[in-house]
Amino acid sequence: MSNTLKIFSGSSNPSLAQEIAEYLGISLAKIELKRFMDGETSVKLKENVRGQDVFIIQSTCNPTNDHIIELLLMIDAAFRASASRITAVIPYFGYARQDRKVEPRVPISAKVMANIIQATGADRVLTMDLHADQIQGFFDIPVDNLNASPILIDYMKNLRIKDLVVVSPDSGGAERARFLAKNLNAGLAIMDKRRPEANVAEVMNVIGEVAEKNCVLVDDMVDTGGSISKAAVALREAGGLDIYCCFTHPVLSNNAPGKLDSGNFKEIIFTNTIPVEKNRIKDNISVLSIAPLFGEAIRRIHNGESVSSLFVK
Repeated sequence: MSNTLKIFSGSSNPSLAQEIAEYLGISLAKIELKRFMDGETSVKLKENVRGQDVFIIQSTCNPTNDHIIELLLMIDAAFRASASRITAVIPYFGYARQDRKVEPRVPISAKVMANIIQATGADRVLTMDLHADQIQGFFDIPVDNLNASPILIDYMKNLRIKDLVVVSPDSGGAERARFLAKNLNAGLAIMDKRRPEANVAEVMNVIGEVAEKNCVLVDDMVDTGGSISKAAVALREAGGLDIYCCFTHPVLSNNAPGKLDSGNFKEIIFTNTIPVEKNRIKDNISVLSIAPLFGEAIRRIHNGESVSSLFVK
């Protein structure tokens, strides 16, 4: 495999890239990433990629725009060095929340991202838990959208939580919550979230039975942490017992960890699609690795095998 497969890591999540390489039993390909004094990014692939199957691992997390430019330059470098195929491995796909026009005179930023990634030379995209599944249709190249649910389900099963209810923090995440509830033999509830008027705090109502139940709030990402913490408060007011928080992408902007603390969660569980500084990981936080899932997907793509069994819904 190592004779024809090359895995390059950008600067956004090198530890995840290393784990993926170890799963595949190969070493990361050498790359030189520098930044000029004026902020321009410089990329140099330090290994021959002519005729190689190249995978470039880069989450487009904070600083988002810097990591996007770095990804594009790595793709272009591989393209101009005559790689046979280039797969952009984007564990966390930035700009995914801007997937439609919600008001006049605004861009569809996720579509712009899709355009520039494929125009730069990517032949394929491998990502995880897109905020909106329809983003796959923004590309004219194959997109494999992995799901972190199997990893989260295995972890939750090992906790052996009794009287469990899976809760979606909004109606948009109901399908994800329903899938977890089915596989955990748990109940299902949905938060009805509404804002009476501008600048007025959200009012949350619980649809479903949570009284005297242990609850796990499930989402694809947590950014500021405000909404999911308010949801935890609403669940307790509705009679919920221990509240768990489970999500894929730890965006965790600014004071998000502090806001999560206000939710008094029994445990906060997320994956390593985005690296989190060790000083922000507290005793009640568990970080699950998605490296085996990405490693297996890369192995199957490289070998021309089916990856459909990895796309659980």
